[in-house]
Amino acid sequence: MFKINQNYINSIVNQALKEDLKPFGDVTTKLISFKNRINKAKIIAKQSGVIAGLDFCKAAFKLAGKETIFISKVKDGSKVKKNNIIAEVKAKTKTILIAERTALNFLNHASGVASSTNQFIQKINKKTKICCTRKTTPNLRLLEKYAVKKGGGHNHRYNLSDEILIKDNHISANGSLKKLVEKAIKSKKIVTVEIENVKQLNQVLGLKFKRLLFDNMNIKQLKKCLKICRNKYETEYSGNADLKNIKKISKTGINRISVGAITHSANSFDTSLLFY
Repeated sequence: MFKINQNYINSIVNQALKEDLKPFGDVTTKLISFKNRINKAKIIAKQSGVIAGLDFCKAAFKLAGKETIFISKVKDGSKVKKNNIIAEVKAKTKTILIAERTALNFLNHASGVASSTNQFIQKINKKTKICCTRKTTPNLRLLEKYAVKKGGGHNHRYNLSDEILIKDNHISANGSLKKLVEKAIKSKKIVTVEIENVKQLNQVLGLKFKRLLFDNMNIKQLKKCLKICRNKYETEYSGNADLKNIKKISKTGINRISVGAITHSANSFDTSLLFY
């Protein structure tokens, strides 16, 4: 399980705070008479799910006020129930009010991704991995892929430079699938080849690369292709996988299922911050 660099966290969170405060700061909090008084607040889960993004949440308060004491009551990857206390904050009143929304935005988004991922994990064969894709929020990919892992999922390639993934448009642009795969193999990178039908599969069988990605196939087609492969490659399914059909896809014996929805369509986790 990877750990996100603190400098990266501070950089992203600082940008978000600036977005919320420029150009005149928190004009509402400035009206409060005792804004410099030390206060306490607790962050409460308003639903059940998996928590992620606590370091981003903490950073928002710390960057808003150096006096902040942030105490996590759970760890990233923990399952919580509705009304559980996630964290406690002790800081100046103005610090808590200034950072509240930014802190919760990061926490709620990451926890939403982790919780969505875990919902898929609960429905599949234990031998199948749920993987995220590059369908992520711009500039928040690292946070979202981290949240996927905290939810029990696995990461696909991080970006275009990590691995070779030959898809339909690459094939159309090159003209020959087999020749493109042969070039890719020479690169020494991990190579994944997207397959849309049995004809394409037969063109690459026997070539030595790591993974076949079966795209938007129905279950009958998928089973036929898996039978032809006979465990010669790692296999992956992609395309319209959801909570209703994920179990059926997993039962085919596929090694991995990539699900874009766990990042691009995850519902925000519901929390609230209350003074006490």
